Amino acid sequence: MKKIAIAGTGYAGLVTGVCLAEIGHSVICVDKESTKVEILKKGKSTIYEPGLEEMLKRNIEAGRISFTASSSEGYKDAEIIIITVGTPKTKDGLLDLHYINQVSIEIGQSIVRPDVIIVTKSTVPAGTSEKIKEWIKLNSPQKLNFHIAANPEFLRQGSAIHDMFHGDRIIIGSESEYALNCLEDLYKPFGIPIMKTDTSSAELIKVAANAFLALKISYVNALSNYCEQIGGNIEDVAMGMGMDNRIGLSFLNAGIGFGGSCLPKDTEALVNMAQKAGEPNKLLEEALQINRRQELRLFQKAQTRFSNLKGKRVAILGLAYKPDTDDVRESAAIKLARQLVKEEASIIGFDPVSIENAKLELGELISYTNSLHEALKGADLALIVTDWEEIKTIELNSFSELMKQPVVFDGRNCFQLEIVEKYPIEYHSIGRPSVYGKMKKGNPVS
Repeated sequence: MKKIAIAGTGYAGLVTGVCLAEIGHSVICVDKESTKVEILKKGKSTIYEPGLEEMLKRNIEAGRISFTASSSEGYKDAEIIIITVGTPKTKDGLLDLHYINQVSIEIGQSIVRPDVIIVTKSTVPAGTSEKIKEWIKLNSPQKLNFHIAANPEFLRQGSAIHDMFHGDRIIIGSESEYALNCLEDLYKPFGIPIMKTDTSSAELIKVAANAFLALKISYVNALSNYCEQIGGNIEDVAMGMGMDNRIGLSFLNAGIGFGGSCLPKDTEALVNMAQKAGEPNKLLEEALQINRRQELRLFQKAQTRFSNLKGKRVAILGLAYKPDTDDVRESAAIKLARQLVKEEASIIGFDPVSIENAKLELGELISYTNSLHEALKGADLALIVTDWEEIKTIELNSFSELMKQPVVFDGRNCFQLEIVEKYPIEYHSIGRPSVYGKMKKGNPVS
């Protein structure tokens, strides 16, 4: 059993802390927000993640995890300190290290035992570990020996617990053999392949992986737009490509772009870091441009179909950037809503869990509901933005029964075209032919 301190109780910090406690370690999570700390002490999760709250309660009751707002209390007895604080995007598109610097200073002031391993899980530019080392040294009155390591997280919101226990790989970077060996022992119980490397390479792996996924998504989305022009079907094209083992099927789902806290930020950061290093990456720059255009694809389709959206009742189905999370950061739904507000449309947004976060972005610009049927009632058009299971499994006759006009724009290709054809729905998706179920193409719903 190791004594582990987690700096930050955001998404990565809380999931990491709870899962390390689950395998038997003694974990203390440090967060400067005392209100959040008090909520967590009661066994209430401050983020939405399936299965997390139950695991949190279990480990609090077992005495394996605790929470504090005091950095000195949190770090003084730790053998391993894992930094998970945020690195938000700066105005020039780089990663802001302000919180990393702040935590490093607090760690330097707080550690009282030698050979503590300080691990960075936050997404940071290559070379940040050296900065952390200097910041800790400058603020450590006892001048104790410590070890620095980089251990990027690859957790997907909505399946983070599964990823902790069944991930593809664990990356550990350090120039210290002691740190590499200790962290390897820490993660061995998860039974996941472990790759050891230097700190700079480990730091780069995270942003490089996310940027590649962004590139793959933008590539299939660009192809989807071409498919629409030639009457092709992007799902068949993607399947035919993905059956090649060199390509694979993952991240080949055409849609209205990627969002969230990682892919957009990390890709833009890598573009700007490469530019700063004198090695511009035009490929990734174009991937970001494609994504920005794709986010408004449904709006453009709706505008073409209706000409004037003023006064139209629009149901936005899904506000989170993806299903099984309450995160609306860089969500296409938020951008679509703002665009529709400019057109003076009347908007109702449906989402089962992210309404409160959406309100922080949109306020009273739109109305909200956690009832899918309520959102559809009386709507002139529906925009499917998040492929929640509730949306994918809806009875298709609900569109014609509830909507004023059953005109559906599906940004996630939730339904099979041959099934939609059986219902009186006008259906427009991404990279596939439009369907006018039980109605002639030349005579769509008015």
